[in-house]
Amino acid sequence: MRGVQGAADRAVQHARAWLLETEPGSRVHDVQLDPRFQHRGVDLLWELPSGEVRGIEVKGDRQATRRRYFFELISNLEKDTPGCFLYSGADLMLYVFLTQGELHALPLPRVREWFLPRAKEYALKHAFTQTGAIRYTTVGAVVPVRDVAEGVPGVVTVKLKRPVPVTPGSPDAEASATASAVSEPRAPEAPESQGPRRTGT
Repeated sequence: MRGVQGAADRAVQHARAWLLETEPGSRVHDVQLDPRFQHRGVDLLWELPSGEVRGIEVKGDRQATRRRYFFELISNLEKDTPGCFLYSGADLMLYVFLTQGELHALPLPRVREWFLPRAKEYALKHAFTQTGAIRYTTVGAVVPVRDVAEGVPGVVTVKLKRPVPVTPGSPDAEASATASAVSEPRAPEAPESQGPRRTGT
């Protein structure tokens, strides 16, 4: 679980650094633990110099060979809870391929609009999460990076720089591991959150 938690932390650091570099003078607010934003699927608020505020969802993926996104469609199959890809109110999904050193900025509403009519074209994968005596199933679609890049305008891919260390105790150090991290040592296509340990099928 520590590896997954670390992946989520690194993804948030990379996301924050890219946002600040993209818009000098902007500010990034970590709202991962704020109940007002948790149910909206928003991890960061990006406050632009103009005053505009954009919602950001962060995903971290540490698989070495993956060139596919995992779009979470059902977060809890047993309770029929929709996945963050479907309900997130974020303007951007920053999908960070940690091992490959890439950050993909996906305009989430456009990606969702593109994906839904062709959802049946992509395989669904299951992952299992254990929290004490409770076990639940997460379901997502595995979508090649190239398909999204070719079908959705506005997708940006950037090579990552080494993240700048965050000073303990500073506001930026509040970037916790609550942003989703994808990691599945036993099932290369299934994601794992930063919380309870998941094993895929």
